[in-house]
Amino acid sequence: METELDDEVVVVGGGVIGLTTAVVLAERGRRVRLWTREPVERTTSAVAGALWWPYRIEPVALARSWALRSLEVYEELAARPGESGVRMVEGVLGETGLDEVDTWAAARLPGLRAATAEEYGGSGLWARLPLIDMSTHLSWLRRRLESAGGAVETRAVAGLAEAEAPVVVNCTGLGARELVPDTSVRPVRGQLVVVENPGIRTWMVSTDPVSGEMAYFFPQPGRLVLGGTAEEDAWSAEPDPAVAEAIVRRCAALRPEIAGARVLAHLVGLRPARDAVRLERERLPDGRLLVHNYGHGGAGVTVAWGCAREAAELASR
Repeated sequence: METELDDEVVVVGGGVIGLTTAVVLAERGRRVRLWTREPVERTTSAVAGALWWPYRIEPVALARSWALRSLEVYEELAARPGESGVRMVEGVLGETGLDEVDTWAAARLPGLRAATAEEYGGSGLWARLPLIDMSTHLSWLRRRLESAGGAVETRAVAGLAEAEAPVVVNCTGLGARELVPDTSVRPVRGQLVVVENPGIRTWMVSTDPVSGEMAYFFPQPGRLVLGGTAEEDAWSAEPDPAVAEAIVRRCAALRPEIAGARVLAHLVGLRPARDAVRLERERLPDGRLLVHNYGHGGAGVTVAWGCAREAAELASR
């Protein structure tokens, strides 16, 4: 006979992957406790620029499927932007052509077209995509979890076996390197500069075809987020002033008014990269179920709902 304890799930990791997974499980009737080392509003996810687009994530085919499932949710949430933090915003994906998205995304993204010369100085794609204000979205996810009966506990763990529940879901991101342990998880450092918005309403992502350097800006409520970098195996969480200056310079080359914008903050986030997302289950030595959901690189927000639903299925079989 099944007891209440059989329905217990502990989700370890309070970023967007862990929170979203916990929400899906709780709304399916599971008794969920989410353990997070930092308050959810201070996790790595809080630093994300958070444009919906599969970036630095493998395997590509699965990532696209998870992304499209997540897109459905974000489109619904965009009807309540003040509450959910999700808005549908237009902008340009530089160095991207229609042929690159025709097979997987074009049918789901009405209005997708080549950017004009006035909109972008090279080959680019004009798109209307979800843009998420993570400072609002993470708090909204926490409240949604709690309203579904879930609990959020701030606590650090030295090992996944500490979670005493029939089902444990590992959404620890970069922390999986030590907790699993899985040394294939590595940081890809991203630095951002937050400035006062000089009136920019669209976003832009650009990559230099020679140097590979990125420049992007995302208009968020009350601010403009500038990026970015992708430094492999870099662990420092301290902003580098020289890198910040270069970010502003690259973004100002795209929109000159950015050059004089007042700086509000400098941020650093470590993307949890892996050769492929680990989304699978295994049995612990004592017979309990452990579901892994980590290694999403720079696309955690993009694939969160698709991966959460798959993780919930794995936790229920």
